[in-house]
Amino acid sequence: MTSAETDRGDGTSLVLVTGPSGAGRSTAIKAFEDIGYEVIDNLPISLVTRLVEGQPASRPIALGIDVRNRDFNASTLIELIDTLTRNPKIHVDVLYLDCQPSILIRRYNETRRRHPLAPEQSPEEGVEREIDLLGPIRVRADHLIDTTELTVHGLKEQVTRWFARSKGPGLAVSVESFSYKRGLPRGLDMVFDCRFLRNPHWDEMLRPLNGKDAAVAEYIQKDARFAEFCQRVKEILLFLLPAHKEEGKSHLSIGFGCTGGQHRSVLMAELIANALAEKGWAVSKRHREMERRAQALPSAGAFASGVGHA
Repeated sequence: MTSAETDRGDGTSLVLVTGPSGAGRSTAIKAFEDIGYEVIDNLPISLVTRLVEGQPASRPIALGIDVRNRDFNASTLIELIDTLTRNPKIHVDVLYLDCQPSILIRRYNETRRRHPLAPEQSPEEGVEREIDLLGPIRVRADHLIDTTELTVHGLKEQVTRWFARSKGPGLAVSVESFSYKRGLPRGLDMVFDCRFLRNPHWDEMLRPLNGKDAAVAEYIQKDARFAEFCQRVKEILLFLLPAHKEEGKSHLSIGFGCTGGQHRSVLMAELIANALAEKGWAVSKRHREMERRAQALPSAGAFASGVGHA
């Protein structure tokens, strides 16, 4: 994940806000407006580059992009993200608003709105098509907010915490686990390689589990190097975070990688995120490979009213 800072010298700071219809995009866009962003909703993708070229904007920009955009398709949006990322004068972040399919369907049924991808069919068909369409973009997101259990106010608080300019809340920290086989996530500030630790993959009973499971944690923690590694990582981060905050950073991304992104990196991300939170830091966690698997096999969840349909 990349930083959402806006006070980074010359250049334009841009946040692309996307996600499935019904996940709260309109609410998020309003939250960006409240914290001082220039916001534009449903701007055609072909016009985004023209918008940000030339003279840097006087304030950061948030663009709402979804399947209702006139020229929307996933490959075009990914090409746009790559183009903007290569431009040293543009600081781009992609915010993906996620939500469990059962909740999206419920929201559509309660409001009796038609899904933009299935106007003459059931919301279920539209939700399924849209999630498939947006899958590649979800994977490329710098920030992911799951609105399944969020209220309108909860979503606004999340947006404010991650994207308010440096005069707002203090340093926010994101901790992410990942698989080296799939490459490093975009925008990490620090990376810790966990592949030297004892690997549960070679235990057939532990292989289908993940680093959140007690049996997996116990297996990894039996590695004689684990305790010292974990302690040293905590110490270096608790030393560095105040320095980054004093320097004016608003967000710091920390990654833990292992071979499959399922066991060792997940355990380390969980332990370090919890340790930092206990010390008062604003911390969010993300497990990239577990999210990929969850996307393939989505589960149902509770409905949180009021997030909206955009």
